[in-house]
Amino acid sequence: MEDQNMKALEHFEEMRKRLIITVAAFMLFFIISFTFVQDIYHYIVKDLPFKLALLGPGDIIMVYVIIAAVVAGAAVIPVAAHQLWLFIKPALSPAERKVTLTYIPALFFLFLAGLSFGYFVLFPIVLSFLMSLSGDMFATFFTTEKYFKFLLHMTLPFGVLFEMPVVMMFLTNLGILNPYNLQKMRKFAYFALIVVSILITPPDFLSDVLVIIPLILLYEVSVSLSKMVYKRKMAAAAS
Repeated sequence: MEDQNMKALEHFEEMRKRLIITVAAFMLFFIISFTFVQDIYHYIVKDLPFKLALLGPGDIIMVYVIIAAVVAGAAVIPVAAHQLWLFIKPALSPAERKVTLTYIPALFFLFLAGLSFGYFVLFPIVLSFLMSLSGDMFATFFTTEKYFKFLLHMTLPFGVLFEMPVVMMFLTNLGILNPYNLQKMRKFAYFALIVVSILITPPDFLSDVLVIIPLILLYEVSVSLSKMVYKRKMAAAAS
């Protein structure tokens, strides 16, 4: 019993160490991002056909914090993934350590791909559609804070959701997920993805469809990649 308590304490201390390193890295990236936040802000708004308004002196600071936090969050992904890998490393076989380590760069690039999809593909379509609804009936007036929160709402979830293939492959490699069980749960998965798409998009049919289709395709790609990992794992176990 005492040995179990000692092991649990050691695991807790190790987890605490990994969390501290991750948080420290995030804070460092946040400070660096905040140094260049005005340049990032001007890049984002340079092609807007309208001027953004401020309702109070604190609005722009809030926007700068949001931008810096997103950039720091993207930059810290490899660090966080590596710290997670170091935490679970003792429980992995040498082959599993080598394979799972290769997932770390993929997590970073898929997050950037998701942000890019939301920013360059989905966001312009949804914004143009929503603005067309007003026509000449209303004067267009966007506050800086609301605009950037809407932008964040349309991009950040995709950065997270695009991690799905790597996460599924990783969990399959560890033996936690079975792709054939995922196939059987396809209806429930589709329903969950539809709910997610409705929650992260404005309340209009076009936005929902534009989000649902990529998410379903992403799920199917994730299942296919999970199958590849599963078959390779079974073949290695049989040999």
